[in-house]
Amino acid sequence: MSQSFNYRHLFYFWVVAKEGGIARAAERLDMAVQTISAQVRELEKSLGAHLLNRTTRYLSLTEIGASVAEHCARMLDEAGAAEKLVGSLSSEARGTLRVSASVAFGTLHVAPALAEFLPRHPELKIDLSITDRWVNLAEEGYDVAIHVTGDPQPNLVARPLAPVRRKLCATPDYFRRKGIPQTPADLVAHNCLDYTRSGEPGRWRFTGPEGEIAVPVNGPLHVDDDEALSQAVLGGLGVGLLPTFIIGQALQNGRLQAVLSEYIPVERHVYAMYLPTRHLPSKVRVFIDFMVAHIGDEPYWDR
Repeated sequence: MSQSFNYRHLFYFWVVAKEGGIARAAERLDMAVQTISAQVRELEKSLGAHLLNRTTRYLSLTEIGASVAEHCARMLDEAGAAEKLVGSLSSEARGTLRVSASVAFGTLHVAPALAEFLPRHPELKIDLSITDRWVNLAEEGYDVAIHVTGDPQPNLVARPLAPVRRKLCATPDYFRRKGIPQTPADLVAHNCLDYTRSGEPGRWRFTGPEGEIAVPVNGPLHVDDDEALSQAVLGGLGVGLLPTFIIGQALQNGRLQAVLSEYIPVERHVYAMYLPTRHLPSKVRVFIDFMVAHIGDEPYWDR
């Protein structure tokens, strides 16, 4: 087994085996098919064995794949049992919980939720740091880091809180003036506003029936903060590609209109990350459990 072995790959493979295919697994996990396929191939590479029989029409488990899937199921069952055991032995949450949260998500969704969470745990205090910097949990003494990423750090336990769905959007008035784009290629005629910390500034990538499409972003505004970008979009300046955890309410009340949603895959999630430990502190467990329940299986900003 190579050193690149990653237990997240096992989980994705187990979902593929359980759902009976990569496409159904991707739908279950709300992730791109290409992402799930790549994760399974990485696992096969790490193990040095083929786990799936792939044809143009069918996908089935190899003999080794069936054995690995059985082991995955047992591991997940044992992990769930262990989590319940530790939870039953944990004492009331108390002390200070140090949380680092990314600026937009922390401001819009973590901080407001504390008004409901903290009264339930009167012996607990929270030290909340709002920053887009990736903190070092061990060296800086943080208990939990909440970040948006498509690739959680492998040395941390990463619990997904919500998928990050992005929407290409503008105000209804803007679309009345400029027209509604029917394909990504139509965006060349629009004021596309650029978020410069997206990982690929100056370019938007879409996935459609014709494959991947790259569109240059040549609008009059380039900004390094997605909340500021959302305000420019709300002001009618142009079209932005923004996460729904920022613009969900504006979409719900009609201030913004989304287009071309079928071309935009889910590639990232919001994760609550913490250091691996045999006994998770109660203050960490209850906080993350609360955030998962508070956000919901379908995030409240997407309903």
